[in-house]
Order: sequence, then structure tokens, then C-alpha cells
Amino acid sequence: MTTSIQGVASQRHKAAPAVLVLEDGRMFRGRAYGAVGETFGEAVFSTGMTGYQETLTDPSYHRQVVVMTAPHIGNTGVNDEDPESQRIWVAGYVVRDPARVPSNWRSRRSLDEELRKQGVVGISGIDTRALTRHLRERGAMRVGIFSGNALPDEGTMLAEVRQAPEMAGANLAAEVATKETYVVPAIGEKRFTVAAVDLGIKGMTPHRMAERGIEVHVLPATATAEDVYAVNPDGVFFSNGPGDPATADGPVAVMQEVLARKTPLFGICFGNQILGRALGFGTYKLKYGHRGINQPVQDRTTGKVEVTAHNHGFAVDAPLDKVSDTPYGRAEVSHVCLNDQVVEGLHLLDQPAFSVQYHPEAAAGPHDAAYLFDRFVSLMEGQRA
Repeated sequence: MTTSIQGVASQRHKAAPAVLVLEDGRMFRGRAYGAVGETFGEAVFSTGMTGYQETLTDPSYHRQVVVMTAPHIGNTGVNDEDPESQRIWVAGYVVRDPARVPSNWRSRRSLDEELRKQGVVGISGIDTRALTRHLRERGAMRVGIFSGNALPDEGTMLAEVRQAPEMAGANLAAEVATKETYVVPAIGEKRFTVAAVDLGIKGMTPHRMAERGIEVHVLPATATAEDVYAVNPDGVFFSNGPGDPATADGPVAVMQEVLARKTPLFGICFGNQILGRALGFGTYKLKYGHRGINQPVQDRTTGKVEVTAHNHGFAVDAPLDKVSDTPYGRAEVSHVCLNDQVVEGLHLLDQPAFSVQYHPEAAAGPHDAAYLFDRFVSLMEGQRA
């Protein structure tokens, strides 16, 4: 075993040089991790200490270069059970100390191997604490990772980063969503049918509904109201997803039709921002966003504080201190982030509709918010009664 570890460490030492270049000109030099080449995206940081496989395969991370704040990544390798979609979606990956050898009974291959297999360019051996502090102070920004034995000069790399598209104004949901409708059957006795609009849905989300006797029809991001109601749903769900909610006019129009019909409605993450827009609120880009599985949120309807999983760079601009009148009845902020008072949930007081900005499916993440799926079931039960 000692020889094996030394061999892997030697290979890591021989990895190609790599450079991370931020659009404001700051650079970090390290070693290639994963595929060798170049990649561009928005630099964001995730504070989760575990669950890197779910993070990598979350479609909400499309076109983002993820910096892991936990120093040691890759300990448990990669398995075939935990992915949240069919591929890795991050544009690039940044870690400080990659695991030399993965150790877990479910592991099938190393994280480094999986990144190479899927062509994901990464960098290791840099000061991720300094990089995270920089992003907290300056905000999320465009970034490039360059690796290989023949790197461009610094001026060329910086120019290429500054030519990359920004996240503000990006319309990305259709790029990650399913192209064809598919069905996730209920586990056990079927109780309800839900139409789920896929804006970047994670695999565990329809599974959590299926566990509660819900047959889930997952529809493309481009689905119309006619497509939604063609499945005769008891409820409608809008998923998480990447990009700027200000560009999502199609899903907003569909949600407004759902609200007009007073069908039970549940949205998470991007779906929360869509509900905000449907009700007439604005959205805005956060300085550096919330990403990780340890974010404190208060459910203002119960007073309970939850530890929750987040992945969002945009938020709803709704008043925290009053009930708002909307075209679909009264609405209020139901959940708020205790770190910065960002809106983390909305609900309507006059009809069965609510949303949260975080991920209650607990993949990866705590189980504090699992009750939200039960709340959705209760709305459908009430409507049926």
C-alpha cells in the first residue's frame, strides 16, 4: 500500500502546470487536475465538506467553475449511485489537496479519473482559502483555467477570460433540461400526478416525490401550459436550474397560467425565482451567491431554523416586512437566510402555491427541509378534498 500511495503522489507531482486567471487580473498557479486544456466560466465557491459528486453533476452549475472551500477533496472517489444527472456539468473544478487514493466501499474510480474521462479541466495545489476570500470581497467573476506544458502568456490568458460570456443575462435552462418528457413512477400506491418543469432538475427531486406516491411527468424547459395540463396534473413543480431568471420569460408565462388556474404549485431554487417574477417581483444577482450544504434558513411560518443546501447566484427582490398584493392574491416571504437576509422562500396566502430558494431533496445535504415535499402533498390533498 505504501508503494501505491507513493506512486500516485509521484504522478501528482508530475502533473502538468496549470494557471487560474480571474477577470480582475489575479492569478493562481498550481497543477492540472482532471483533463488538461483550458476552460472558462463564472468563478464561484461551495462550502460543502462532502457531496462533491452531487455538486459536480448538478445541472445548476452549468458554466460555472466551482472552487471547493474544503481543503481535501476526492477521499471517497466516484461511484455510480450518487450522480444527480447523466454527466458532470461544472465548467471547471478547483481544489487544494486532491486525495491520493480514494477509500470507500462504493468507490469505482478516482475523482481525478472521472474528471479526465468527462473532459473537465481543473486545477489543484492552489490556496483555495485566499481565492475564496478574494471572491467574497470582489464578487463572483469570470475565470479561466489553463493547463499543459505550453501555457499562453499572462496577457493572452487574461484577454481570453475577459471575452468569455457573463452569467448575468445568460439563458441556460434549456441547455441542461430534458429534451423529451419522461415519467418517474410512484413508489407503491399512486396518489397524485405532478407535472415537473425541468429547468435543470436533479435526479433525487422526482425520487423524493415518488416516495410519497406521486407519479412525476418531467417536462422540458420549453413546455407550454398546454403541455403541463395534458398530463392532467394534481400539482405542478418548477425545478432548480442555471442562468439568469430575468431571461426565463417562457417558464414565467407557464407559471402564471398555473397560478391563474389555482393548481397546487411548488418551486425550488430557479423555480422560486420564477414564482417571484410571476408574482411581479424583480430578481437580482448576488455578490457571490450561496453554495454549499450548511446554509442557515428560517421558516418564518413556524420559526424553525433549518440547515439547508444551496446553489444560487440570483435572488428574489421581495419585501421582508409586509404582505404584498399580487395579481394572484396576497404573497409573503416565507423563508429567509440568516446570514444575509436574502429571500429564501415565498408563499401565497389565498391559493396553494409556495417555493423555496434552496434544495430540500438532500442530495447532497441535510434532511431538515424534507417536510417541504409533505407540504406539497398536503396542498394537493386539500385541493382534491
